[in-house]
Amino acid sequence: MLDLAEKTPVDGPDAAALAARVADLNARYRHHSATAVMQGALQNAGKIALVSSFGAESVVLLHMAAVTDRATPVLFIDTEMLFTETLVYQSEVSERLGLSNVQIIRADDITARDPDGSLHRRDTDACCALRKTEPLNRALASYDGWITGRKRFQSGTRAALEFFEVEDGTGRIKVNPLAHWAPEDVRAYMEENRLPRHPLVAKGYPSIGCAPCTSPVAKGEDPRAGRWRNQEKDECGIHFVNGKMVRTGAKS
Repeated sequence: MLDLAEKTPVDGPDAAALAARVADLNARYRHHSATAVMQGALQNAGKIALVSSFGAESVVLLHMAAVTDRATPVLFIDTEMLFTETLVYQSEVSERLGLSNVQIIRADDITARDPDGSLHRRDTDACCALRKTEPLNRALASYDGWITGRKRFQSGTRAALEFFEVEDGTGRIKVNPLAHWAPEDVRAYMEENRLPRHPLVAKGYPSIGCAPCTSPVAKGEDPRAGRWRNQEKDECGIHFVNGKMVRTGAKS
């Protein structure tokens, strides 16, 4: 297993070895199912965590993880600005699936940097960094990789998304079991396994983030149109390339 405790940039022979490892994993699982990729990641890719927002489609990966190993580390970032429905859903889904290692991650310096809770009105990027990106990076520091719910159909920049990839600048592996899935695949999996839907989906929220920065989406709009509406932003900053935030979706 890679020693990534410091999470310093990886280059030279280490970078080449990591890239070769990822290429081998992609070749091995190229024609496998999402469930097989999940199993392969947890068994063959080192110390791996599933990062989940417990949002509109999160229950799919959570269910796959529970079927594979209920002790899979699940990192849930509580920004302290989430919808009450999300917090209730997180608790109920975790209990229903029997997930035994859900870790609730919070920022440790909100009082100093956002004492009145208004940072999101002045600088949304700074608020996301404080409440989400920075706490997640700290939480991931002891892991070799993490599992995401990213899919090729979500934007042009993800059109060539592989099951396994190297996360630039961290030395971590990023795993995308649902990379090849279409929206109907997600719906079918949830229906076949009778998985509970986030209650806000029925109220017009196909993509769910923090309450102040999420609004309902009208028929015909891009599913992420309700995230940071009327702003040139549609990513919280979790996905980075060379230390820079990668924005995807309708506003990119």
